[in-house]
Amino acid sequence: MTRTAVTIPNAPVPAGPYSHGVVAGGFLFTAGFGPQDPATGEVVAGGVYEQTQQVLRNIQKVLATSGATMDDVVKVTAHLEHLDRDFAEYNRAYAEFFTAPYPVRTTVGSRLADILVEIDVVAQLPAAPGSHAQG
Repeated sequence: MTRTAVTIPNAPVPAGPYSHGVVAGGFLFTAGFGPQDPATGEVVAGGVYEQTQQVLRNIQKVLATSGATMDDVVKVTAHLEHLDRDFAEYNRAYAEFFTAPYPVRTTVGSRLADILVEIDVVAQLPAAPGSHAQG
């Protein structure tokens, strides 16, 4: 199986030896994205609601680079610094980006480095024109 790295133009450079995303087997697997503003590299102001919105906008960019949208996301893994305190506001922002049928989701409490939320996704890529989709 081949793997193809995906890099988002005008996005923060990964903080280590990893890609923004990898395409393999008809799926896009993203790295965990934080709430950094791609224009400044700084964490957006506000609480978990604003940070979740920024994380999901960052994910939209990597999806678009591969021809996908949030509707193609099949799996979401989210890490919250303060799971009990912030879940409702995180969930409110999350609901603005996804529609039914919703992707499966795991949300856990994690120790994060100076951010409130980090999210990664798996998306099934749309079939290329002229190809036969398998399902």
